[in-house]
Amino acid sequence: MMDGFVQAIRSGLDEAGFQDIPILSYAAKYASSYYGPFRDAADGAPQFGDRATYQMDPGNSREALKEVALDVAEGADMIMVKPALAYMDIIWQVKQATNLPVAAYNVSGEYAMVKAAAGNGWLNEERVVMETLTSFKRAGADLILTYHAKDAVRWLK
Repeated sequence: MMDGFVQAIRSGLDEAGFQDIPILSYAAKYASSYYGPFRDAADGAPQFGDRATYQMDPGNSREALKEVALDVAEGADMIMVKPALAYMDIIWQVKQATNLPVAAYNVSGEYAMVKAAAGNGWLNEERVVMETLTSFKRAGADLILTYHAKDAVRWLK
């Protein structure tokens, strides 16, 4: 999300009579190579330049907290940290900084790494996935978005 988007969305929803529709903010979205498989599948790689102008520097945790605070002030109802695996410290910091629900987005590259390693017999897919999802929860995620969802549900029965 770019600065001002949450406020614009909140205003538009409220003016249209949808005050109870919650807004999930992408306040902590890092510029990441973990998006690669999705971008390839969706043919979504930038045609020129990159997305660094509106995605955060992976080394900057303070910016995440600043962006979260701005989006909360604009009316966000939930905050997403994306990607999740390499940014569990950010999930934790966001959880400590706000009383809003925190979502962790386990993106395509994180999924692909597990699938590739399991496919090569290098790890036990079920155990690694469940350990990873548990770690997101332990880091403070209230909601986890993951490509592993159908498998996790099956394994949990």
